[in-house]
Amino acid sequence: MDILAHTLWAGVGAAWLALRRRDVTRRTVAATMALAALPDVIQMLPVLAWWAVGGGTWDAVQAFAIAMPGQEPVMPGWVTVWSHTIHCIAHSAVIVAGVTLVLWAWRRTLWLPLLGWWSHIVIDVFTHSADYYASPVLYPVTERGFDGIAWITPWFIALNYLALAMAGVALLVSARRRSGSGAVRPPDGPKRSST
Repeated sequence: MDILAHTLWAGVGAAWLALRRRDVTRRTVAATMALAALPDVIQMLPVLAWWAVGGGTWDAVQAFAIAMPGQEPVMPGWVTVWSHTIHCIAHSAVIVAGVTLVLWAWRRTLWLPLLGWWSHIVIDVFTHSADYYASPVLYPVTERGFDGIAWITPWFIALNYLALAMAGVALLVSARRRSGSGAVRPPDGPKRSST
């Protein structure tokens, strides 16, 4: 799936959770959205480094960002290897499970923004085909991915953004109903009449 859609789906999910849990703040929602975009962003780092200090061109960076399989720009071997390796690491459920367990052991609770990273991986499993950058969800065990629907298929893009719009509207309606449903009772019980 494209970076914008990953970010928006994570934002809708985190905002929905924020309506139901007081401990989910705007900062948590923003961090969840950032982690949903991160796997696709960090694989660009070697390409950007090549552009910044190694003789690459901005045109090559742009071409890499929107490349179709087999149409990637010609880049030095180290750029290709590092970008591919980072892509595999960032899209691996094995890796994110390890990170989740380490953070769980340290914090003694689930760090909610990790749900953004998890959502990215789960969505990519089903929205990348064998012909369009299959997501290596089991890396480093294997680099093979599953054969899903390529998110770049025009009807799928339209359906995805329609579903996002509907989810966004449902979230807004739910938020308005909650805020307009009346006063929240104080923690010490129901309000007493002054009479």
